Amino acid sequence: MEKDLGTLARVREWYGPHFSTAAEWPVDALLLAKGTTTVSVVLPARNEESTVGDIVTEIRRDLMERTPLVDEIVVVDSLSTDATAARAAAAGARVVAQQEVLPHLPPMTGKGEALWKGLAATTGDVVVFIDADLHDFGSHFVSGLIGPLLVDRDIQFVKGAYERPYTGPDGVARRGGGGRVTELVARPLLNMFWPELSGFAQPLGGEYAARREVLEQVPFVTEYGVEFGLLVDLLQLVGLDAMAQVDLGVRTHTHQSVPALGRMAGQIMLTAWSRLENQGRLVSSESPAHTLLQFGLDGQADLVDVAVAERPPLASLVLEEDVA
Repeated sequence: MEKDLGTLARVREWYGPHFSTAAEWPVDALLLAKGTTTVSVVLPARNEESTVGDIVTEIRRDLMERTPLVDEIVVVDSLSTDATAARAAAAGARVVAQQEVLPHLPPMTGKGEALWKGLAATTGDVVVFIDADLHDFGSHFVSGLIGPLLVDRDIQFVKGAYERPYTGPDGVARRGGGGRVTELVARPLLNMFWPELSGFAQPLGGEYAARREVLEQVPFVTEYGVEFGLLVDLLQLVGLDAMAQVDLGVRTHTHQSVPALGRMAGQIMLTAWSRLENQGRLVSSESPAHTLLQFGLDGQADLVDVAVAERPPLASLVLEEDVA
């Protein structure tokens, strides 16, 4: 209990100076702070034709044409079968096919793979990741996330915080209903094993920014464990005081089915397991199973694989290629 109270005090101490709102980072002021720093925005996208174009349009209009705060927008097309790539390109993004970035490497799948490839395909000193399925997107998502990084050189990573309503089949939005895997899996795991990170309101959210030199030093889990893995690995690399979060307001997006969320939960648990092993905090005689037996409404059972792979730190890959 004494340890828990100490952790709570530490989180409260961190929270005050490391939490802000997007409104506290006006674009004109950020442009003055930008100097020679370059900013890349990366959107991982798979079959997001209905939303990706609007997001790119907002960023380009507000943060490139009206105010030159962002230097490049890259959409990583993750094997889409719809018009995602065409919509993104028409809106003004540079579109790269996931499988065509570093094509000499064995192909992998998943969101983390698209993010890692996006990091490799861009050049900005600061890299912003934005999910491509957001509705009612505003460019303040990007400006809010890069604000602390442009103003304070000690800040290395910024995570977005927001209200996540859940819109059910009846079309009614319910406050606090979103982020089911966050509340049922990620938050309990963080509180148990990495309580310093418990102050992050949306640990699995897809909107965050960091300095390239930091992102290139950590591995990327290739599936949906990527955000959880980045939080834990960056905590170990740069420490809590180099991390911050910004309230972006309300975030609405496409909700996944319960079976899909179950698979996501499995991937996050395996990501947490690997971090505990890597940090020497867990010793096991055998690795956990990476299959998940799921049951449909008709009682049919399906065995699915929730294994997660990892891409190595990009900096290590660059060093290997330079040596070669």
